[in-house]
Amino acid sequence: MTQATDIHVRPTLDGEQDALGRIMFRAIHEGHSAYTPAQRSAWCAEPPAGAPWAARLTPMTVRVAEANGAPIGFMARQKTYVDFTFVLPDWQGRGVFSALFARAEADARAEGLRRLWVHASLMAQPAFAAQGFRVIRHETVPRNGETLDRAEMEKVLT
Repeated sequence: MTQATDIHVRPTLDGEQDALGRIMFRAIHEGHSAYTPAQRSAWCAEPPAGAPWAARLTPMTVRVAEANGAPIGFMARQKTYVDFTFVLPDWQGRGVFSALFARAEADARAEGLRRLWVHASLMAQPAFAAQGFRVIRHETVPRNGETLDRAEMEKVLT
């Protein structure tokens, strides 16, 4: 089995945004989820792609986990806010999240940031907690006729 030591975390490459959208879609729709199929469709009905998706990622610091020459996960951060974190289902639970977050935290510290925060899905909360995040508050947000539970979490960088 391939382990996290076999992955490489790097900046995103030009033109790979659609591949990251497919990772996001698969992470939401495949494998274990605390959300119903209707909630998952409301969250992300199709893979984000094209110019609008690329424009959304452009102002962010995006780090990509790669194995065997292909992206397997990514984390996108805009200043102190971790906006996107998704790992392909086959790679979940294998250290990819930890590798991505280690790079994001190192980047944030190098930028002199003192805090990172996120709106974490039910599935992402344990992974963020394992990296030292604490829940600020739980919330339920509307999405396309459904509601999704999540938590606002933060990590103080000392």
